[in-house]
Amino acid sequence: MHITQHTINTPYMVGPVHCYTAELGGDLVLFDTGPPTADGQRYLKEHVDFGRLRHVLVTHCHIDHWGLACWLSEQTGAAIYLPYRDCLKVTRHDERMESMYGLLADKGFGPDYIEALRQSMERNQLFPPLPKEYLIAERDIPDHLGIEVLGCPGHSQSDLVYACDEWAVTGDTLLRGIFQSPLLDIDLEAGGRFRNYEAYSATLLKLASLRDRRILPGHRHTVESVDSIILFYVTKMLQRVGQMRPYSREEDIAEIIRRLFGGVLNDAFHIYLKASEIMFMKDFLEQPDLLRASLEEIGLFDDVAEHFCRAVGL
Repeated sequence: MHITQHTINTPYMVGPVHCYTAELGGDLVLFDTGPPTADGQRYLKEHVDFGRLRHVLVTHCHIDHWGLACWLSEQTGAAIYLPYRDCLKVTRHDERMESMYGLLADKGFGPDYIEALRQSMERNQLFPPLPKEYLIAERDIPDHLGIEVLGCPGHSQSDLVYACDEWAVTGDTLLRGIFQSPLLDIDLEAGGRFRNYEAYSATLLKLASLRDRRILPGHRHTVESVDSIILFYVTKMLQRVGQMRPYSREEDIAEIIRRLFGGVLNDAFHIYLKASEIMFMKDFLEQPDLLRASLEEIGLFDDVAEHFCRAVGL
């Protein structure tokens, strides 16, 4: 079953993004869209047969992966499939953002910082409009396409992996050589903060199920080993926990960042990413056995046991 990789430049710090096309069940399918730029539009027009495009499947609604979904809907009439939790985030955007700013205020961030983050979020247009018509990926993808949808939250709360027998389009869940901060976010279903450490611990079991498939990532190079990516991510996290652990009882996240980085971090969005990472690590230190159990189940705990013990202070 042939699948084609398309690489589109983006203006963001993540660099170029990969999209993919495949002929499935007789239909042309596009996985992710690239950014909402003129270059992105031009690339898709030149490399994707819009007259035959029937389905657009989005792994997660970060702007470099779904920025052209609305435009493609208008240009092609293809069905657009979006992750359920991302649809909630977009339709309830104002509520979500105000709740997240409130969460940051509770964690020690002052009004000046929150206003700077608000302006950064609005300036970078991280939330393009939804298409007029869209479907829910976890529920509505036709059976004849033969696609398994795996919910793999951790990087964001809505990451999806689209898998067939031979390959899996993984978006930002498996990236070679890139450590990603799990994003601090609001759980619009359950209320309160989204518990991405718990989600990621469960996601590891699903990622391990992809070991025998060709991994098609959202950025950089093809992934040769699922295990190597999991071990890279977990090892990096455990190493950073060791640096943060002396401050782990401090509830003021802004203060932890000040102690760790002094005045080095100035960009509001970068500080938000670091706050996300610190919350994830604090959650780990409160329940380290969650991660250990997942790693043991997929046979990888021994590879990180030394880092794990050091991180939890054993």
